[in-house]
Amino acid sequence: MSLTYIWSGFFVVGLLAALVQFFFMGDTEIFKRIVDGTFVSAKSSVMDIALPLAGVMTLWLGIMNIGEKAGAVNLLAKIIAPFFSRIFPGVPSNHPANGHMVMNFSANLLGLDNAATPFGLKAMESLQTLNPKADEPTDAQIMFLVLHTSGLTLIPVAIMAQRSIMGAADPADIFIPCLIATYVATVTGIIVVSIRQRINLINRVVLGWLGGMTAAILGMIWYFTEYLTKAEIQKFSTVFSNLLLLVVIVGFILGALRKKVNVYDAFIEGAKGGIETSIKVIPYLVGMLVAISVIRNAGVFNFVVQGFTWVFTHMGINTDFVPALPTALMKPLSGSGAKAMMIDTMQTYGPDSFVGRLACVFNGSADTTFYIVALYFGSVGIRKTRYAISCGLIADFAGVITAIAVAYLFFH
Repeated sequence: MSLTYIWSGFFVVGLLAALVQFFFMGDTEIFKRIVDGTFVSAKSSVMDIALPLAGVMTLWLGIMNIGEKAGAVNLLAKIIAPFFSRIFPGVPSNHPANGHMVMNFSANLLGLDNAATPFGLKAMESLQTLNPKADEPTDAQIMFLVLHTSGLTLIPVAIMAQRSIMGAADPADIFIPCLIATYVATVTGIIVVSIRQRINLINRVVLGWLGGMTAAILGMIWYFTEYLTKAEIQKFSTVFSNLLLLVVIVGFILGALRKKVNVYDAFIEGAKGGIETSIKVIPYLVGMLVAISVIRNAGVFNFVVQGFTWVFTHMGINTDFVPALPTALMKPLSGSGAKAMMIDTMQTYGPDSFVGRLACVFNGSADTTFYIVALYFGSVGIRKTRYAISCGLIADFAGVITAIAVAYLFFH
């Protein structure tokens, strides 16, 4: 699938939805809202995303270069090579992309978005060196992207903090549901892409790694629920994740000094690519985020929610979850939009309501698929997405279904 059709489709669907509201609902302000939204999104794409990203990219690409010269990235790649060689068969076991992907996944697990993005862009750049078709992603790039869009995060610190701000009685009560939902989305992503790429997952190494990760997550859930209060869980997450990140930075520097590397020069050498990468992705970000704002301001989500309500009502299915769906629908398109939807839902229904909690679980169940596609593929000039978006959306859908199920189990 080409980004051209996706991008064009957003505008066409937005226009059709706006025409329906204008002619049948008498909404004379609809076109102004859409056009104003395009200018706001274009500005925020540069001022709120690309420019801040430039600083973060400059810092972390410099740190990453120190880690590479210290040999730390290669060490991480060797540790996880048995597993990665099965799900990324096209990537040599000693290729630097393995280490970059490990750093990206590790940062995502800890909820460190600012660090995860530079690591991820570096991983995509490394994988592009193995790509024989510059404008079309390889199987490895698709697998990496889908795993990234599934958004596996151990502890959703940002969501718990927002619930605390909104006055939730127990801000961390969505921790386990979020973890379950995002883990199911991640495993689904691995399975779906493996089917498309004909990767055999039924082998001792893959099952061992997946079983080990499942056991680790279940063990963490058991420990946190048995021995820590909700406030302690949130505090532990904040302290541990940032401490570990600081340890990584210092470890890279000490390792480089041990190898007699000029650490500052290594940092500057790696940091130079930060601005270049950030500028390169601006057109892709502006194009995608403006298109997303069109369908959002055109009220497409309202039509979808009303349609779901009608269908589920006539099927005799409980529709208590439907008011939270805008957050789930927005999440693949825009992280900030999904956060705004989540906050609005908590303000409307209450942070401790079933709908308010479910909106939080939706927000923590996956990542922003279309934004990540535009950012990561755009950073290396890829324009044809093949099956990356469809597989990413299937993983998102699995996360949404799981989120609804666990929310009914925990909160209804």
